[in-house]
Amino acid sequence: MSDDQHKIEVRDGMRVEWDAPIPMPDGIVLRADIFRPLDDAKYPVILHYGPYAKGLHFEDGYKSAWTRMIASFPEVLEGTTSAYQSWELCDPEKWVPDGYVCLRIDSRGAGRSPGFLDPFGPQETQDLHDCIEWAGVQPWSNGKVGVSGISYYAVNQWLVAPTQPKHLAALCIWEGYSDFYREQLRSGGILNEFMGNWYERQVISMQHGQGERSKKSRVTGEHVGGPETLSEEELKANRIDLLGEMRGKRLIDKFHEDRSPSDFSKIVTPLLSSGNWGGVGLHTRGNFEGYLKAGTKQKWLEVHGDTHFSHFYSNYGLALQKKFLGYFLKGEDTGWDKQPPVQLNIRHPGEKFVLRDEQEWPLARTEWTKFYLDPATMTLGTEKPAAATTLTYEAMGDGLYFSTPPLEAPMEITGPLAAKLFLSSQTEDADVFLAIRVYDPEGKEVVFIGSNDPRTPVGLGWLRASQRKLDPEQSLPYRPWHTHDEVWPLEPGEPVELDVEIWPTCLVIPAGYRLALNIRGKDYEYDGTPADLPYNSYKMYGVGPFTHNDPVDRPMEIYGGTYTLHFGDGETYLMLPVIPMA
Repeated sequence: MSDDQHKIEVRDGMRVEWDAPIPMPDGIVLRADIFRPLDDAKYPVILHYGPYAKGLHFEDGYKSAWTRMIASFPEVLEGTTSAYQSWELCDPEKWVPDGYVCLRIDSRGAGRSPGFLDPFGPQETQDLHDCIEWAGVQPWSNGKVGVSGISYYAVNQWLVAPTQPKHLAALCIWEGYSDFYREQLRSGGILNEFMGNWYERQVISMQHGQGERSKKSRVTGEHVGGPETLSEEELKANRIDLLGEMRGKRLIDKFHEDRSPSDFSKIVTPLLSSGNWGGVGLHTRGNFEGYLKAGTKQKWLEVHGDTHFSHFYSNYGLALQKKFLGYFLKGEDTGWDKQPPVQLNIRHPGEKFVLRDEQEWPLARTEWTKFYLDPATMTLGTEKPAAATTLTYEAMGDGLYFSTPPLEAPMEITGPLAAKLFLSSQTEDADVFLAIRVYDPEGKEVVFIGSNDPRTPVGLGWLRASQRKLDPEQSLPYRPWHTHDEVWPLEPGEPVELDVEIWPTCLVIPAGYRLALNIRGKDYEYDGTPADLPYNSYKMYGVGPFTHNDPVDRPMEIYGGTYTLHFGDGETYLMLPVIPMA
């Protein structure tokens, strides 16, 4: 049977197949673009599977990110025509000449692949498993398949790895969460608006059947949303109501469990987990938690800064990936056998990073230090305050600040953080937002380019007070683990004990600077003005698109009043991972 979509041509020193068919066991045919060397030898495969339309050029879909990246890292344009650059995927022109096949697959229901669209659902994980096995037996494949990519293309690696496809040989997991509920949908139990907005903006817009409504590929001239154009009713019937599911499922259930790894201990594939200190609202935690839980002994953790999209493409990130994948997919002596288990880009103010090798995470030499909140002086210090009192703040205001005095010597904090608070509300619930903020001697806040927002704070944490229940087996003094399986309403005016997780961070704070804990009832904002970014489709105030303002999840009659901190009934503190300075 002829296939009008499948086309093969030679371009830019590569043999390219457009819309190659990959049949699934249930009869659905997924579509893939394949970039490979010109000869007929067998090569390892770098596979990407996701919903963002394989034919959409990076710049056409994400002009703001593209503009920021090439301005900061012009090396991305070196040695390539950039004609095949795609959001969060490898540039084949930088990999095929090194003897790799780059395989891009539109996930079921997205781009040019038909079917029901259900991001991260069980069917999608099974499809990815089947695609890996398909790639491993193609005539151009050496039988070794590595999965790579950023964000979506990283998250689904945590999902597929426990299924243990026999041809899966390496995982390059770049800034991807590993817990669907805690890291994607609900920050400490509070609905993260990102996924609903993301689904509409980045996924539904690329749903299979958008057809003539979708953009055209710069290279093929074909519509990236498929060869057919379906009605809005047909499209809606062919996808999950993700926002409805998110709002309707406050606690963890099968819906969330199906979209998180089934069993991390079953991950036996060598993996590189690359995180970003500035992934403050979505990805940072997952790269650490996934790394720690993965069953394989061949695992490495790397953490960097800057944007979500830069270092995957920069010379730094490209060299790291080639060193890792060359070793496990090609058997090359790349020196990866000498790679330290943990490699951290240690942050300093002014976007300065110093690469440092470590042997474990968290660092064994960490001095876990309690900095107590003193309500009399509004300071943070290592001495317990004696005062028994209360402090009240407006949930929708700027909150309370507890600050260290100017540091007498530099202090490094690198690791996960936690806070212990006693809090009451006028209603049956409260949402707690914590921000770790650092100020220079002139009082200006030290912020960093984050994965999305160019002005992110040093650290963030969240907790819905009614979901304060802890799992004692998984909780650690520096990383509380909330079960999110039942609601414990507050009694108005009665304090409850809260253990708040703050995602891992890193900073060397110079002498003369101050560290502050900002306790709030709403999202962190840098200075109340939006960041000035070219071509960006939404405004960013310090947390990027990871906001928590959904009116259904956070009705103001419950979460918009006043909260009270209570002191004297127990220790109230911020736990910091202090690293001894050499």
